[in-house]
Amino acid sequence: MNELRYVEAMRRAIALSLNSPAFDVNPRVGAVILNEAGNVMAEGWHRGVGTPHAEVDALNNLRAAGLLTPGLTAVVTLEPCNHTGTTGPCSQALIEAGIKRVVFAAFDPGKTEGGGRFALESAGVEVIGGILADEYQPVLKPWLVNKFSERPYVVVKFAASLDGRVAAADGTSKWITGEDARHDVHARRAASQAILVGTNTVEIDDPELNARKPDGSLYENQPLRVIVGERELAKSARVFASMVGVTGGQTIQLRTRNLNDVMAELWNRGIRQIFVEGGAELESALIKAELADEFLVYLAPKLIGGPKTAIGDIGVGTIGQSVNLQIVETKPLGADILIRAIQKEN
Repeated sequence: MNELRYVEAMRRAIALSLNSPAFDVNPRVGAVILNEAGNVMAEGWHRGVGTPHAEVDALNNLRAAGLLTPGLTAVVTLEPCNHTGTTGPCSQALIEAGIKRVVFAAFDPGKTEGGGRFALESAGVEVIGGILADEYQPVLKPWLVNKFSERPYVVVKFAASLDGRVAAADGTSKWITGEDARHDVHARRAASQAILVGTNTVEIDDPELNARKPDGSLYENQPLRVIVGERELAKSARVFASMVGVTGGQTIQLRTRNLNDVMAELWNRGIRQIFVEGGAELESALIKAELADEFLVYLAPKLIGGPKTAIGDIGVGTIGQSVNLQIVETKPLGADILIRAIQKEN
């Protein structure tokens, strides 16, 4: 069997998975159903806890169109589940629908959810796993961190010159990157549940930490603004200013230096993803504590030199101790470039 024939369909399934809720009990999953000629017959994705899983959603769409016939192939981003939760097992739904072949990207690591491939094979369904698993990994990883580490998924962001500096020797940093990069940051803030900074950043930069559209108006959804550190801050700081006409945007200060306590507190508040905006001390501490999952690095075509590096001491004494990353996206933003990377799987 030539597995390359399923690559295009899997890329479509991965794109569909992005329609699923970003911060849900269930993973983001997409599915495509093909006929023997490789034509797309139906598509589906998971819409949140308690709704049909992606495979069942695609099967329902197939039935609604009157196209359900035996011998079809289901291409799905995650191994079909094999347990009954708020919905029934997808593996059984595929078997009952007469699906001939199931192709998936990532194996389901769940103790109760996983193993659907074995149920499918026992029923005579051909199973092919691992197609574009690396491309799906960035979509799946936030759910994996939430489920197995029981803490928020942490995205570390910084803007730097090509030589890794976030400010000049005198401390000036506005603006290292251009408008396109800053607009991208604000859009990602708006899509986040919480934005995290240290007390140094609040004192030195006096940021608002809101999410603004290119026209300067506020996005309708604003992240929780979280300050970490024991230092007393002036109530006149802009981060404490209220926002009118938006959802969210409250500000809290967690008076601790214990990052595990910070993760636990935000997890208990229902926060499943955190966007970290600095400074270098806080971001370095998160990396050192193995709490940084994803990196958004906005690089400007500048050379600055000097001591103001983006990342400080992270406990790397020799090259073999380096934190290894997998680059999952590069994106030009005007004169700048965004590099998005995740912690590389061991």
